[in-house]
Amino acid sequence: MKSVLVIGAGGFIGKNLCAALEQRKDINILRYGRGDTRLAEYISRADFIFHLAGVNRPQHFEEFDKGNRAFTEELLTLLEQSGKKTPLVIISSTQAVLDNPYGLSKKAAEDAVFKWARRNDTSVYVYRLPNVFGKWCKPNYNSVVATFCHNIAHGLPIQINNPATELTLVYIDDVVAELLAALNGLPHIGENHFCSVPRTFKVSLQQLAETIYTFAESRKNLTIPNFEGDFARFLYATYTSYLPEYGFGYELEMKHDHRGWLAEFIKSRQFGQIFISRTKPGITRGNHWHHTKIEKFLVVEGEAVIKFRKIETDEVLEYKVSGEQLKVIDIPAGYTHSITNTGQADLITLFWADIIFDQEKPDTFFLEV
Repeated sequence: MKSVLVIGAGGFIGKNLCAALEQRKDINILRYGRGDTRLAEYISRADFIFHLAGVNRPQHFEEFDKGNRAFTEELLTLLEQSGKKTPLVIISSTQAVLDNPYGLSKKAAEDAVFKWARRNDTSVYVYRLPNVFGKWCKPNYNSVVATFCHNIAHGLPIQINNPATELTLVYIDDVVAELLAALNGLPHIGENHFCSVPRTFKVSLQQLAETIYTFAESRKNLTIPNFEGDFARFLYATYTSYLPEYGFGYELEMKHDHRGWLAEFIKSRQFGQIFISRTKPGITRGNHWHHTKIEKFLVVEGEAVIKFRKIETDEVLEYKVSGEQLKVIDIPAGYTHSITNTGQADLITLFWADIIFDQEKPDTFFLEV
């Protein structure tokens, strides 16, 4: 079993990495965090080291150097004293090229690592990461994505100074996948000797805020954005991780009448909409047809008969369905159709339509089957 030391295990990247390492039965995780005094012991036991710790939002500028360069040099000194040539991953930042206290401290830490690797003929993997986003990142700290997601999820205002500012983002799962690749000896190393996560995303502050606001609004209008691209899916996963624990649930509008009730569940301009109904015994719904709109019916509880008739013929087709044996029924265009509860209990039916219902253009024409 390989012992892997994660320095900064309690941080954003560290928690996600440890969660992934826990799934492997061949890994023993050594977690090192703030206040721990066992760094030398862990180094002596480690077969691989992830150095994820650092200082990026201190109260005093001198803490940058102490938390980044000085701590990294302390780590390297302990490694030399142990006599081990343990492979090392260190997380740096794209700001290491900037002439500011943070950038200079990260650059000094990088230089120390590369120098140690050459001196000891040891493998090191230095990652200059852009802005990382995903679950468990601390809001109102150093991540605009975390701050926007947290504030919008909690109904708090956000601040945008320059809406056109473009961000380069990398998703935490992609970062973890790359770190695991490095652990397996398969990192993505460039000609400049720095490692990188292959996939990044670019988005403006305005686009970022607008997208996150659509996530919040989807609980009211039930319309979710296009998830065909990975960025929207990853951002939505991040947003939901910041929902207040008292606010995971939200109610749907149930339209009641003598037949029972019907409620819309979720809508999308890409896949249409899903809704659900409860129908009382003996009651029929439908008796209409569509030119183009396509639907699917799925009875999940109760018994029913679904009837069809092509509008220019007299022949009636019947399909008996029940929640005991799930069966999806396609509703073709040009067929008037109905569903009748033939059981003794209420009928629960799930419906899908390929387009969102438009009151101005309903494409629905009433005609008895």
